[in-house]
Amino acid sequence: MKEPTPLDRIDVPRPRTDAAYTARLSGHRGSFRGLKQLLGAADCSKAGDRQAGLAAPDDAAREAARELLGELTLEHLHDHPLTDGRGEVDAVMRVNYDIDRGGFARIASLRLGELKDHLLSAPGPEVARLGRALTGVMAAALAKLCDVHELVYLARKISRPTRARTLLGAPGSLASRLQPNHPTDDLRGITLLLYWGLSLGAGDALLGVNPAAGTVETTAAILRHLDRIRRATGVPTQICCLSHLKVQLAALDKGAPVEILFQSLAGTESCCVTEFDITVDLIDEGYRRMAARGPLAGQAEQFMYFETGQGSELTYGKHDGIDMATAEALCYGLARRWDPFMVNNVTGFIGPETHLDDREMILANLQDHFMGKLLGVPMGMAPCYTLHAHVTLEGQQMATQLLTAAGASYYMDVCLNTDRMLAYFDTSGHDVQTLREIHGRAPGGEFLEWAIAQGILARAGEGEAGAVTRGPRFGDVRQFCPDEAELAELLAATPAAYGFAAAGPRPANSVSRRGRRDEAIARAALATELREDELARVAAFRLISTTAASKGEHLGSADAGARLSAESAARLAPEEAEVQIVVSDGLSAEAVHRNIADLLPVVLDGLGARGVTVGQPLLARYGRVKLAEAVAERLGARLVVMLLGERPGSGELASSSLSAYLAYRLTQGADQEAAAAFGGNPAIGFEYTVISNIHAGGLPAAEAGGVIVEKVLAVLAHRAAGNRLEASLAGGAA
Repeated sequence: MKEPTPLDRIDVPRPRTDAAYTARLSGHRGSFRGLKQLLGAADCSKAGDRQAGLAAPDDAAREAARELLGELTLEHLHDHPLTDGRGEVDAVMRVNYDIDRGGFARIASLRLGELKDHLLSAPGPEVARLGRALTGVMAAALAKLCDVHELVYLARKISRPTRARTLLGAPGSLASRLQPNHPTDDLRGITLLLYWGLSLGAGDALLGVNPAAGTVETTAAILRHLDRIRRATGVPTQICCLSHLKVQLAALDKGAPVEILFQSLAGTESCCVTEFDITVDLIDEGYRRMAARGPLAGQAEQFMYFETGQGSELTYGKHDGIDMATAEALCYGLARRWDPFMVNNVTGFIGPETHLDDREMILANLQDHFMGKLLGVPMGMAPCYTLHAHVTLEGQQMATQLLTAAGASYYMDVCLNTDRMLAYFDTSGHDVQTLREIHGRAPGGEFLEWAIAQGILARAGEGEAGAVTRGPRFGDVRQFCPDEAELAELLAATPAAYGFAAAGPRPANSVSRRGRRDEAIARAALATELREDELARVAAFRLISTTAASKGEHLGSADAGARLSAESAARLAPEEAEVQIVVSDGLSAEAVHRNIADLLPVVLDGLGARGVTVGQPLLARYGRVKLAEAVAERLGARLVVMLLGERPGSGELASSSLSAYLAYRLTQGADQEAAAAFGGNPAIGFEYTVISNIHAGGLPAAEAGGVIVEKVLAVLAHRAAGNRLEASLAGGAA
């Protein structure tokens, strides 16, 4: 294990006053104040950068910015670190300067355009070596000068194999992270999706579950279940539960098999701390604890797993004026600190406020893959989409073809492209095997031999050099579950399981048609508006409004739905109630109409019976999660329960999914001080606990009402929410 460089020993130039960059192009004059503006203008136009005012207004301005960028030396980029809102170099930027100093000295005088030309001519090992001498800002600047062919060609040159229990990313391989997410963490559904994915040759990178409930108990239970299945099937791979890092470490302390430690990253310290509840020091601690006490300690060369994706910083309003691609490159420069086993990019996951359509999603994925590989991290890709964006399955498939040509290490196996818990659309095990056969790739070596022995895969030719294709048991779930009664029980517990039939490496047409039909149903749900007269029969709501004037503005804006309109803000004044309930359509008004009549009375009656004072419920059209904070501040409530329609998933049931966001307002004094100490954020004002997947196919509304009541009581009793509450419930320091 390589000990991370102490932050105070990383040499970073002092911030400088923003320089003015000016160029002329065919009679057009381009003028840009500071590197942030120049970098943003040089990128291809994307919704998030347009919203932030960072995108170039037209092609001429964009090309002027690129011309200027290409003439800057690497030394200039090095000597002008990007700063945060206080004008300081934050921890993420500082980590990005932990580079190969000798290598940088040899190329510092090169102009960026010259470096690009050199990399295009250089052999792969030389490209990889030079990448270790670059910061994230330099990698992002290079990406903005590259066209599609260059992004593919350069990334393909770089190989970055890693090893945990098994080898990932070897040349000629294409792996899969099997993701059997379930809306209620039902181990039966998780089991079926694991068996199904393994039967398709998926899972050689990882068996990893994103839990619906991010508690220590759920995390430990999922990890133990994954470990049992790994041992029972004999599959050579590793396991992970993608809870928050703090929760995973608590599960490790309780003896759970935390083989790979996961955490999402952001490209600014402000976003990492305030939204992701992480610091560099915290990840350093997790890295050391895994090296000392993780189940793979002593046998794994790498054991960290990071997930990133363009736009999270902008969505949270924590981008510090940095464009999305540059912030994403800073994530890779940060991840490099801990020599990760795998990095997964999920650009497209957020929606139209960051990437509006297929073109924006595809280009961003190609940039991300190139930047990550250049900076030296092992890149898996998840070109994904949500139904409220103008991104399609066809666009996703185009992205995977280009990324496979570019040498992506792995993709996801989200069964039949549908994530049943996170309500987004990603690659499937069928996709991975299709791409293997088109591009002549194979799973990792240990997994390949296991899959051949199982009859899942086979060699088309003689000896080890033969092309890998499907074996006689490809797609045969019954090889892992021969008991028909048990299989029927697993199947009944699994939403959106349209059938096991396959045609070659693809789902059979009847299966595909059912999936696409349900996707169309779910996409149509986005057009639904709140019917306030119907909801008035459920409760005497007070109507409030946000600054989003239309559904289009709401879907395309990161924060319009998080702010009260001036008129509503003026009407709300402090009240005596401890708890305030807000109901809003969010991304699915249908979710409100399907669930609120069964849910809200249970919550109101349950809290009333426990002596909790609750204000008259509020109803808001076009609301977002952070609207809870504006309401709490105006009404003086200790806790706001935000009942919000989530983005539609696949099918009629998943298109009506509701979530409850419990926003706990930290009062000045002991509460705020304890939260600040726990999370490392001295300015923290709210903590959140989330109860998700409330719908008939997940957590039924009436049952969810009881869960919300119990969680509200826990928040009020422990005076904490989110990770701090979970630590307190688990007996740790909060």
